[in-house]
Amino acid sequence: MLGKKTGGARPGRRALILVENLSVPFDRRVWQECTTLRDAGWTVHVICPQGSKRDTEPEAVIDGVRIHRYPLRAATGGPAGYLREYGSALWHTFRLARKVGPVHVVHACNPPDLLFLPARWLKRRGARFVFDQHDLVPELYLSRFGRGKDLLYRGVCALERMTYRTADVVIATNESYRDVAVSRGGKRPEDVFVVRSAPDIDRFHPVPPEPELKRGKPHLLCYLGVMGPQDGVDYALRALAKLRDEVGRSDWHAVFVGGGDTFDAMVELSRQLGLSDQVQFTGRIPDADLVRYLSTADVCLSPDPHNPLNDVSTMNKVLEYMVMGRPLVSFDLREARVSAGDAAVYAPANDEAEFARLVARLMDDPEKRALMGKIGQERISGPLSWRNSQASLLAAYAAACGDAAPASAGDPDRAQGGGRTVER
Repeated sequence: MLGKKTGGARPGRRALILVENLSVPFDRRVWQECTTLRDAGWTVHVICPQGSKRDTEPEAVIDGVRIHRYPLRAATGGPAGYLREYGSALWHTFRLARKVGPVHVVHACNPPDLLFLPARWLKRRGARFVFDQHDLVPELYLSRFGRGKDLLYRGVCALERMTYRTADVVIATNESYRDVAVSRGGKRPEDVFVVRSAPDIDRFHPVPPEPELKRGKPHLLCYLGVMGPQDGVDYALRALAKLRDEVGRSDWHAVFVGGGDTFDAMVELSRQLGLSDQVQFTGRIPDADLVRYLSTADVCLSPDPHNPLNDVSTMNKVLEYMVMGRPLVSFDLREARVSAGDAAVYAPANDEAEFARLVARLMDDPEKRALMGKIGQERISGPLSWRNSQASLLAAYAAACGDAAPASAGDPDRAQGGGRTVER
């Protein structure tokens, strides 16, 4: 049974968490899971890539969590580049897993849906497999590459099926993903647990605004997040051009915080749209600077376009805007509404002109902005809090180890009338 302090862990229990697409502890969700398990009495090991500027040591022990990192070059040059990346990652993962030795639970975080291979090898040695589904890779493929349901799409679907089949327990980041695990993955509902991502409230809390960050304008608009093909930074930039040209508003400065595959292309698009004087790209910045920008922002931007992946994914940026008490503008996505509720206003799917008009309305209504910010903070401290996710994570581990039969494997927010949630 789950203990009040140990969360079901018994002395000597060991967990191995596998990550391929981010380093740890830079991957905030994975790090929160690591520390939750550690506090519950687990000995936690992580295998992940080395970062380029942070998390560069091959091995580190941080706050009692032992992290094993390997060198990895991100994919370039199309499918062949991904084969090289994933092949290298799998080789290093197997190599380091042998070094870690026997574990009770292997916990694999996608993408890609290839980590079931080392997990299957560890299962033959007595481990239980927890699949932590961060992304729906078939939908990610459709949304990112625009190639349709071709041979590679059928391949990623097959890998997802094999991952589900191998997993003893699935962790889903929201109810939409949970529904997929049950319907498409064939998992029993009691074997799928919703563990939402949630902002680290120790990392994110408002500080006094700094008007100089607005560069002489009355309003600051802020985007935070990854800049990849499916993340909608291009939609945000075109909306800002419409805000200037069609709505007739130039009383704003915008800052785009983050990096990614399309960073250089987005800087160039900003130049082509004539926005260079009003739009600032910071790249990735320290947490303290990020908090300064968010604390000063009047309106935050969540421009992820409607596509098969985004509609069922809750973006980290949305939750981080909310914990900082910032109102946001989003396209009308199913899971954006579930997470943000009345902390956001919603433009019809991919309608850049309406997105611009909603930004203008919020700029003109400070009382509405303050109310939306308060709603967001209340949701983060209540139904969307990491406390709920911690309980669900420990229940998933208990179920994997046969320690308990939880009353509900679903989303605690649904039981409170809040609906569904994820992460990206």
